[in-house]
Amino acid sequence: MSAARDAAVGATPSVSPDAQHVAEAARDAMLRGDRSTHALGIRIEAVGPGTCTATMTVREDMLNGHAICHGGLIATLADSAFAFACNAYNEITVASGFDVNLLAAAKLGDVLTAQAVEVSKSGRTGVYDVSVRNQHGEAVAAFRGRSYSMKGKALVQGLPMGRQGA
Repeated sequence: MSAARDAAVGATPSVSPDAQHVAEAARDAMLRGDRSTHALGIRIEAVGPGTCTATMTVREDMLNGHAICHGGLIATLADSAFAFACNAYNEITVASGFDVNLLAAAKLGDVLTAQAVEVSKSGRTGVYDVSVRNQHGEAVAAFRGRSYSMKGKALVQGLPMGRQGA
């Protein structure tokens, strides 16, 4: 079981300080160029090896014709959390696909929290689950992402790649 999955099920994960440092450096490198995350006001609240927590406040320009948050923007929040979680090992990693289930409407002013957790990582591929909840803890979306790592391609030069005590 991965450290990320251990944390999700309440076990005490054993994450080395080096692995945490790598995850934070990868987050910082990605944030510098991530225009969509900035444009949507998505905040990366926490990151660790295989994990990420991101938040987004639903703004008026995010509402569709039914006066609820556009589902694609909820999926984008989840996708951003997924991206930061799967890149936390300092290997350039991209999505190879994802599925999203929209469970409840998000309304103007709602603060949505996406929590991404690594389910499996083997070789170049990984699977991550992301839950999106509103400020009341109500489930808004369930997202499952599939990742593909570019072996040997570091996000941050000079730092280790791959699992480091995670």
